[in-house]
Amino acid sequence: MLASYAARPEVSKGRKHPEPEHAYRDVFQRDRDRVIHSRAFRRLENKTQVFTHRLSDHFRNRLTHTIEVAQISRTIAAELGLNVDLVETLALVHDIGHPPFGHAGEKALNEVMQQQGESFDHNLHALRIVEHFEQRYADFRGLNLTFEVREGIIKHSRDYDAAEYPQLGEYLLDKRAPLEAQLIDLTDEIAYNTADLDDGLESGIIDLASIRKNVSIFERFFREVEKRYPNAIEKLQFNEALKRMLDCLAGDLITTTKSRIADANIKTLDDVREAPQRLASFSESVEAERKEAKQFLYSNLYYSPELKRDKEQSEQVIEQMFQFWLAHPEKLPASYREQADSGKSSLARIVCDYIAGMTDNFINEQHRANCAGA
Repeated sequence: MLASYAARPEVSKGRKHPEPEHAYRDVFQRDRDRVIHSRAFRRLENKTQVFTHRLSDHFRNRLTHTIEVAQISRTIAAELGLNVDLVETLALVHDIGHPPFGHAGEKALNEVMQQQGESFDHNLHALRIVEHFEQRYADFRGLNLTFEVREGIIKHSRDYDAAEYPQLGEYLLDKRAPLEAQLIDLTDEIAYNTADLDDGLESGIIDLASIRKNVSIFERFFREVEKRYPNAIEKLQFNEALKRMLDCLAGDLITTTKSRIADANIKTLDDVREAPQRLASFSESVEAERKEAKQFLYSNLYYSPELKRDKEQSEQVIEQMFQFWLAHPEKLPASYREQADSGKSSLARIVCDYIAGMTDNFINEQHRANCAGA
């Protein structure tokens, strides 16, 4: 049973290229399947989440992180009466625009583009992927996803100003995204705040004592676990506390969002769109705890001395390969050379698009082949 304010497939704003309805899958289910079968989705398996040079096969990559976000999102969406298929689709596609080497790669790519008077935004690149770069159908270019999925790609994590981004005018930038899209940024936070504590501990970069001292939401549950399982080994106690932390974040997101929906008297999807602020939210107290956990990860894991060298190397690879293809466009694949010859996009944008689609492995291979000794 869908809530009255949920997105419904039968009233979707549709696709850019009309298609006949499928016999047994609605439009959002078809979009989910198109994302899963795309090349860009498969490439997430070899893109960094946190650890560029993974010392363990157990560490998350972009693909496993995405699957975890989808699982959390489905659970919360079902409890809120939202469209689970649309939520799952948005969760699966939310990181598809990320370049190699995680946030270090995104930072480096944006910096080299800014030197060319342009920029890189992974949400905008994700839209380019599903509208242009994926080629699986004879009738149209891209995946021809529904408006609601394309809108969610753009609006799930931030608001864009229509004057600054006129090319996004069709996506109702003056209105709120449906709740299905609003959830994704928050479920993403739940997934990586808990998973990165797990991988960080496994890596040895952070330890249990520092987590307990600095992450109050974790410490609260760890004390409970110690009392219930006093004889369990420390790693199992950690797992139990982390599980409870995740459940707390998810439960708070559900109850707070329900309360905000009721307080705003939300009855329809149009009510959601016209709301003065986003409705999906954590409570103030849990939001403070979430921020504390995130700050701990930034200070002690993401910007740790142990990962600094990897980040610097990753940024150097991005910068050097960007400059290489900018100087040698004849070395680009034929499809990208054709784009350059057409003059429809700047060479910088074409090179940026090429790099953003790469896996960590592939750009490293290209760097060894073309910039050895640079």
